[in-house]
Amino acid sequence: MVRRPLGNHLHGPDTLLVTSHTTSDANEIEKLRVLITSARVVLWDFDGPICRLFATHKAERIAADLVGWLERQGLHGLLTETERTTPDPQVVLRAVGRSRPGSDLVTGLEERLTQEELRAASSALPTAYADPLIRTWTAVGARLAVTTNNSPRVVRAYLESRGLTACFAPHLYGRTERLHHLKPDPHCLLRALSATGAAPADALMIGDAPSDFAAARDAGVPFLGYARNEDKEKPLRAAGAAHVVRSLEPLLRLLRDGRRVG
Repeated sequence: MVRRPLGNHLHGPDTLLVTSHTTSDANEIEKLRVLITSARVVLWDFDGPICRLFATHKAERIAADLVGWLERQGLHGLLTETERTTPDPQVVLRAVGRSRPGSDLVTGLEERLTQEELRAASSALPTAYADPLIRTWTAVGARLAVTTNNSPRVVRAYLESRGLTACFAPHLYGRTERLHHLKPDPHCLLRALSATGAAPADALMIGDAPSDFAAARDAGVPFLGYARNEDKEKPLRAAGAAHVVRSLEPLLRLLRDGRRVG
């Protein structure tokens, strides 16, 4: 498969990229440097920090299709009015999982969502600087894992399309039919820590949603938020994230300037 370009929404060196509860300054940059260069294991959320999964194949349409499928089965009563109009297909899946846990219905609906995510992966847009950051972090000795609420089959397909599989394999931890294990539950993070033999304090979670922050907090893992705009940053701040970046570029720069991990 042909690799897609990185995209062109890049920031110059003078752009304010690191934000925190305090004024961004040399001290904050140093905190960020310590945060990323001391991480022996980096746990990545998928949709957001690595790519925009639904950039073209929109999540809103997928959610509507799932709701429509349930209605055709005569099961619209499993959803509230809010859930019927949600733009997030994960909300639909979780709602059915709460009503019919462990059922064939959940299995079927999860597979339908996975197939839609696979379609989305073929047109996903890579997050700017994500590819070189992943390769650089691997080169300096860190181990990488994906901890996501998306299907691990989708993650694998996307990473293969970018030539990044070797940077993560076999550590891809994503959605299963046990929907109660989805973030904010820390289950996938704990699986990654166990498999890599890392203590929580030696890891770092990169995520773009409050559920990522909550999972990292409950797992005892330091957290770095990624927010491509103000609307994405506000919920992270409200959840309590202390460190948020608007671009992955400063992480790449600091890693290249820093010393080997470990």
